[in-house]
Formats: sequence, C-alpha cells, structure tokens
Amino acid sequence: MNELIGSVLDAVGPRLRELRRRRGITLAALSARTGIAVSTLSRLESGHRKPGLEVLLPLAEVFRVPLDELVRAPDASDPRVYLRPVTRNGMIVIPLTRRPGGLQAFKHILTPESDEPEPRPRSHAGYHWLYVLDGRMRLVLGTDDLVLGPGEVAEFDTHLPHWFGRADDRPVEFLSILGPQGERFHVTASFPSR
Repeated sequence: MNELIGSVLDAVGPRLRELRRRRGITLAALSARTGIAVSTLSRLESGHRKPGLEVLLPLAEVFRVPLDELVRAPDASDPRVYLRPVTRNGMIVIPLTRRPGGLQAFKHILTPESDEPEPRPRSHAGYHWLYVLDGRMRLVLGTDDLVLGPGEVAEFDTHLPHWFGRADDRPVEFLSILGPQGERFHVTASFPSR
C-alpha cells in the first residue's frame, strides 16, 4: 500500500469517531443500525482496522453522507466547502451541494469550447431553475428561443425540451438548481408592514 493511500485510510477512523460523537450515537446503537459488530467499529475508530467498502457503505448510509466524505473529508474543524469543478464538453460545472437526492445546486460557466453548432433540445424528468450571474444566455425552451441577461431567472419542467448556450462571444456564468420530478421551487419573502 502506498503512502498516500495509507494516510487517507488512517484518517478515516478519527473521522468516523468524530461523526458518530457529533450525532450523539453510541457504538452499540451504530452497531444495531449497521449490523457491524461493536468490536469492529471500535477497531475502525481507533485505527486498528483498515476500512473497506463492506463497512464504509453501511456507515455512509446511516450517517447520510456521501462515501467520499468518509474517506477524503477535510478536517472537521475546517468549515470551508471544497468544490471540485468538472469540465464537460467545454462547460465548467461546479457542484454547490453534496447530498444525493433532492435539490442539487450547481454553478456553470459556458465557454467558447462549450458551443454546439446548433441547439439540440433534450428533455428528462425533473424541474430546473436558472439564474444568470454574468453574460447573456440563450435558452431554447420548447418552441421559445429566449436570451437571458444578468439577474434574469428561468424556471421550467424538464420534460419540456430545453437547451442553453451563449448568446454572444462572451462567457456565461449561471446558477442552476435541479429538483426531482414534481418538486417546484418556492420563494417566500416577508415585508415589514407599513
């Protein structure tokens, strides 16, 4: 085992202990919920046993965290969120949420490399909300062809064929929130009475 893998695995035990304690769960209660023996959990937390998928998967499920958070999470005292941008077809996508299921938030940057010669609208299950931060976005939504500028918002059911790209030569930055089918966004504001 190389040094990097060893140091990553060594950090899992203390992380598991801290997560369990923050949630106020005893080893016995965690054992009952995961089916993992108390002695195995204790050895994992103390670093006397190396974690494998057969124990990490049930622990991630009980703690309701992604598996990579158990394995590579930053120090628990560090409140910063470490974003890992992904580039797909020239579009930079930065995830802003880390929990699976439910609403997912992203920041997107459309660059010249992300341009398609012609719009190719697609549809899928879910609901989408877009907020343009900078630049001008072209949004093809069903039979409508729209241009959105900074501060403009679009909200739509993703069963409707849709496509987005740059409206001009400048990059476009926008926020995107995707929700499961049937889940719409509700914006509420309260105003002081006069």
